[in-house]
Amino acid sequence: MIGLRSRALRTVLRWQLLVTAALAAISALAAGRHGAVSAALGGLVSFVAGLGFAAVASASRKDSVGLAMLAALRAEAVKIVLIVALLWVVLSVYKSVVIVAFIGTFTVTVIVFALALFVREK
Repeated sequence: MIGLRSRALRTVLRWQLLVTAALAAISALAAGRHGAVSAALGGLVSFVAGLGFAAVASASRKDSVGLAMLAALRAEAVKIVLIVALLWVVLSVYKSVVIVAFIGTFTVTVIVFALALFVREK
């Protein structure tokens, strides 16, 4: 997946896609087409932000503890900027958004991304 070296990041990004697909299917049953699209968009916001995080973290130098901390902070900043921008885009462009499906899926996929701490590298 885009040359990511971290097994943990690859794993949680895969999990985010699976959770997004499952919640989109559930939302389709509960709220129809717009529910499914809203859930998919919510998950994709988190997934794209996670990709941004992973790209910056993977590309950063980590020769020392200080550089590793700076890389983590820079990656987290990119993730937050992407989340804010993408949430704004979806909420301003997609007028038929089902907010419960959108925000619910977004929240669950953000939590899934945090589970990277529990994924072993080997």
